[in-house]
Amino acid sequence: MRCKAIVLASSLAVFAGGAQATEAGDWVVKLGAHQVSPKSNNGRLANGALKADVGDDARPTVSLEYFFTPNWGFEVLAALPFEHEVKLNGARAASVKHLPPTLSVQYHFMPGAQVSPFIGVGLNYTRFFSIKEKGPLAGANLDLGDSWGGAVHAGVDVKIDERWSFMADVRWISIETDAKVNGAKVGTVKIDPWVYGVAVGYRF
Repeated sequence: MRCKAIVLASSLAVFAGGAQATEAGDWVVKLGAHQVSPKSNNGRLANGALKADVGDDARPTVSLEYFFTPNWGFEVLAALPFEHEVKLNGARAASVKHLPPTLSVQYHFMPGAQVSPFIGVGLNYTRFFSIKEKGPLAGANLDLGDSWGGAVHAGVDVKIDERWSFMADVRWISIETDAKVNGAKVGTVKIDPWVYGVAVGYRF
């Protein structure tokens, strides 16, 4: 029994020892997938006559974080273009793609632990493109302006070994865009999504 306990303790020590603390100057790249889930009730357009709703979408993502101390890092998040369906008064009116690169400063609470939660704040830029009008907007020209807004971030890193890790996270991003139809502004679409994701990270 004592021998088994010694073997178990040794195994745990080796496992824990493999998860080395992140150090200043380290880079971590993470590949994963995220779902963008806009808030419900995305605003009313045309003096309140049209209720806008923006659908969910999920896409592969990549992030790169540079640690300037063991606890503090600077992260850039990018993704393949997300595509959302836009409904007006419940009718499919358009599909639109967007790119939402986000820059964040993050604090990692326990960089030397096997499980390390983190939080962050940052800035998001969203560009809308490839808009395809349909239904009530068929034949019209819908334009959605670029968006700048704040972002907050929280998640947890689980170290697999000294290089590899697994991450789960959630973000809230402020995204609002001015909508124009045939050049005339018809209102503001408030997307303000929650973004949920998982990723595998590699430290170098």
